[in-house]
Amino acid sequence: MATQILRIRIEAEEDVVAARRRARGIAAGLGFSTLDQTRIASAVSEIARNAFEYASEGEVIFAFDVHAKPQAFLIDVRDRGPGIRDLESVLDGTYRSTTGMGRGIAGSRRLMDRCTIESSQTGTTVTMARVLPADREEIAPAGIDAIVKALTLDSARSRVAAAPADRAMRDSLDEMQEQNRELLSTLNELRDRQDELTRLTQELEATNRGVVALYAELDERADELRRADTMKTRFLSNMSHELRTPLSSIRALTNLLLNRLDGELGDEQERQVLLIRKSAEDLTEIVNDLLDLAKIEAGRTDVLASSFRPSELFAALRTMLTPLLTDAAVRLIFEDPEGLPAIFTDEAKLTQILRNFVSNALKFTERGEIRVAARFEPDGEHITFTVADTGIGIAEEHQQVIFEEFGQVQSHLQQRVKGTGLGLPLCRKLAALLGGYVGVDSTFGVGSTFYATLPVRLALASEAGAFGGPGGAFRVGEGMQVEGTQAEGPQVGARGDRA
Repeated sequence: MATQILRIRIEAEEDVVAARRRARGIAAGLGFSTLDQTRIASAVSEIARNAFEYASEGEVIFAFDVHAKPQAFLIDVRDRGPGIRDLESVLDGTYRSTTGMGRGIAGSRRLMDRCTIESSQTGTTVTMARVLPADREEIAPAGIDAIVKALTLDSARSRVAAAPADRAMRDSLDEMQEQNRELLSTLNELRDRQDELTRLTQELEATNRGVVALYAELDERADELRRADTMKTRFLSNMSHELRTPLSSIRALTNLLLNRLDGELGDEQERQVLLIRKSAEDLTEIVNDLLDLAKIEAGRTDVLASSFRPSELFAALRTMLTPLLTDAAVRLIFEDPEGLPAIFTDEAKLTQILRNFVSNALKFTERGEIRVAARFEPDGEHITFTVADTGIGIAEEHQQVIFEEFGQVQSHLQQRVKGTGLGLPLCRKLAALLGGYVGVDSTFGVGSTFYATLPVRLALASEAGAFGGPGGAFRVGEGMQVEGTQAEGPQVGARGDRA
């Protein structure tokens, strides 16, 4: 329930001026800013003037709602005139009148937080509200009573001080002076806001210049990185090609010596030649990895897709990798994938990935087993190959490092099985090239499971455009060709869960 502060009858032009003054005075007492006081006074003046001009009389009631959240200053302007025709047009600002009727209503609505109008042939009531500023403390009922008493005392003094005619003249002059002060105050506020806007504009321009300079620097750095990456790729490619020829010669010469084509060898000589050949083979493998990485980064790797069964792949891997098993304490087990249908991808690159996984497992497994397996994912569109070992395992904080170029984890086996840290990064890039990704699940001291998840049909990945995973998305880049024929065989429908 709102508390009434003041009621003013509108019967003459002077009453409109008085209503404006009272509106501003009450707004000041309630703690509104000078600009808000002007807005409230202007809205009351316009609506009160409309009531006087078109209904000959009316009244203005000022009240305050202490119980509202937030509290609000309420003003009712009532008259008993003929009502407002075309009210909807007046409210939306489309009504045009030669007398100016309706303009004050539309303008007043914009000055107040709330404005409702009820109009009929027996009169019009305009209810306006202005919410108390957020930084103003709530006003208690006692505060409203104090404002009412002050207004009552001021009215009594005004009546005693002057006759009606003199009082009206004085009120008009006072109001004009007050309006001049309000205008000056408003102009000062507008000037301050203009200065602030100018300052902000200058700051924005300075920021924009900084952003433009930053973008230019970023573009320059990006160009430098691209040039450095191109130079690195070119260097790796050239170095790999230059090293392959002498390494091939070394391997050929050692084979000649070991085949006794240049005479017999002593036991010590044979051991030394075997060491030379082994070192040449290891170095050749590193050079091949470097060349593969360089070709992938240059976007010049051909993906030669074909249809084959996982069982055929495992048979070839078993033949290829079993000779590498020299420690009787470690078993290499290939699980039977007979139930899995044919897949369509690049067999050579998949073989390279699994060979690297098994080679790593052999290096870091002192006893136990290395188990190679395959399973279809529940979506039926992807297959996961796993290589699980019972080796030394990898701590969680190092599991991402091993997939970075030249990234290695120190262990007591590191001195015995030295590597370059290129095998697993190459696996990651090869898997991404085939539309999949690689990863590892490992517990330090227990063992590791490396896995590669690929699309069952490479065509599925190229049609979809991307296959998300920790290793990156599949994309056919410039200079890379995807060749092959449509896979034949039963439709993939197997389901499986990661062990």
